[in-house]
Amino acid sequence: METRSTRRKKPSHIAENGIDRISDLPDAVLHHILLLLPIKSIAQTSLLSKRWRSLWSSFPDLDFTTININPNTISSINRNPNAKNSQSHSSSTTGLDFITRVLGHRDKNSDLRFLRFRGSLSFSHLNGIIRRAIRHNVQQLDVEVATDDYFNFPRSIIASESLRVLKLKSRFPGFRLPPSSVMKDGFRSLHTLSLSLIILHNQPSLVDLFSSDSSSFPLLKKLSLDACFGLRHLSVGCKALEELTLENCFQLQDLSISGPKLERLSVARCFDASGGKSWVEINVPRLKILHWVHNAITDYSDLENLSLLHEVYIGFFVLHEDVSVVKLHSVSNFLSGLSHAHYLTLESQCVQIISSNNYFAVYLQPFNNLRSLELHTGFKKNNVLGLACLFRSSPTLHTLILKIINDYKIERRQWNRDLWDMSSSEEEQFWESQTHTLKPFLHHLKVVKIHGFLECENEVSLAKFLLKHGKALQEMTLCTGHSSSRDSLRRQKIRSQMMGFSWASSNAKIAFH
Repeated sequence: METRSTRRKKPSHIAENGIDRISDLPDAVLHHILLLLPIKSIAQTSLLSKRWRSLWSSFPDLDFTTININPNTISSINRNPNAKNSQSHSSSTTGLDFITRVLGHRDKNSDLRFLRFRGSLSFSHLNGIIRRAIRHNVQQLDVEVATDDYFNFPRSIIASESLRVLKLKSRFPGFRLPPSSVMKDGFRSLHTLSLSLIILHNQPSLVDLFSSDSSSFPLLKKLSLDACFGLRHLSVGCKALEELTLENCFQLQDLSISGPKLERLSVARCFDASGGKSWVEINVPRLKILHWVHNAITDYSDLENLSLLHEVYIGFFVLHEDVSVVKLHSVSNFLSGLSHAHYLTLESQCVQIISSNNYFAVYLQPFNNLRSLELHTGFKKNNVLGLACLFRSSPTLHTLILKIINDYKIERRQWNRDLWDMSSSEEEQFWESQTHTLKPFLHHLKVVKIHGFLECENEVSLAKFLLKHGKALQEMTLCTGHSSSRDSLRRQKIRSQMMGFSWASSNAKIAFH
């Protein structure tokens, strides 16, 4: 007769015949399965048996991001060293203690594939954790911390031969790099480096650290620098570098970028807009993607050897409405260096600069390879000059995308004419005057998409012109958004008029969304 004790359930990982099939799986397979669990749940599996204790002590992927390190812990410990025996201290340091214990009881002969943690801790704790990870030949180190004071870059990282990926982000207040002489010949195995919130006042540590002449970073493929305070001069020329991201370096004055393998470049919110000489030089023969977003205009720009350029996104930050001739020349040189691009997006400030100055009517170089052009514009009255300039410089364009930024503080004249009204507005007369110079553009353009189309004089005049002279036009999409019932009636009338405009292409289709 079956007793209660014989009916007890076997552990889920043990089969009916008593064989533990899961524990017999290779370590690599079990490590991969355990990686799906939170770190504390993985630790609890060590209670199952000696086999599982061994798996835990050699687990190669330590992700402590689910562990809470109380942001008030460090300050309270520093103020009261005797707080170790208090209950509050015990509960608040659980996360930090757990990380320390895991690394302290780890199998000495097991390597770490990656270590990742977030939290607030003292520099001594941070340094201790990183030193232990380096001793276990960690390959990927991802750290995001806040400390009571500025901390120094952990020097144990520099000489590591195992480290492939390093991501170090300070939430507050930042960290300092050691002198260039200390970092020289370091980071020999590093493939990816991401540093955020670096304090460089009176430290020239980054000036030549990444230059082509530097002996550091021989294998570096991906570099990201964010919020480098005090960084004024930077040269990047690592021979193996494929991707570079530079963000929030507001005091930057000069930037030189080269490299035989660099394919992706992103620079955002950089350069000193308040004054001082500034320049940028880019000489990257294999560059394919360039994002240049919300950067102050430098006094000098030189972009060379960008013949493989595919996708470009450009936006400038303009502190003053009146842009000097020196900076206009710099913008012109910058845009000329992008002449091989296939896909180009220009933000509204860039379009405004081109629109406000006759300078570009003469000096803007043609984009002979351009297939798609996306323009963000407020579509003010003077914007038509800039748009015409850009159309003229895009002789083989296939797709035109206009994103109209509607500023409701600025009154724009509505289209308000009957179909039989043969008079022409000032905008229509302007576009008709451009017919000859825009002939190559009009004979290649196939797709037009206008977002934020509110049936104002400027945009209706442009749409009418493109329909009338676009011999290759196949599709025009006008995205209007929501409107009131009163506006809907007016819009319906304008749409009917547009369907009655003269069309140069018999294959053209127009759609309203």
